[in-house]
Amino acid sequence: MIATIEAIHVPLHIDEGGVIRVADTRVTLDTIVIAFKQGDSAENIADDYPTLKLVDVYAVITYYLENQDMVEAYLQRRSEEREQIRQEYEIKHGSQKLLRERLLARVQ
Repeated sequence: MIATIEAIHVPLHIDEGGVIRVADTRVTLDTIVIAFKQGDSAENIADDYPTLKLVDVYAVITYYLENQDMVEAYLQRRSEEREQIRQEYEIKHGSQKLLRERLLARVQ
């Protein structure tokens, strides 16, 4: 009997906002990759996010390792987008430090 080899299914999809998410969850590719780069095992990541299947975490890590340049470019873009949103928020609403001071002033 000859064994057949099937390609690994990578459980990633792009949501309406352009964010890459894992399987049918709200967990982002960013979350998995950052945890993996910080030394978390696939098992620890799956434990931290109960909506994830362990096999999906392994598939995403494999995808990352095989496509590091592309994924790192995506992560960089996401980081830049987050920073831009933070700056726009601070311009519109003031910094978090100022917000905290205003809230504390109201309490007193």
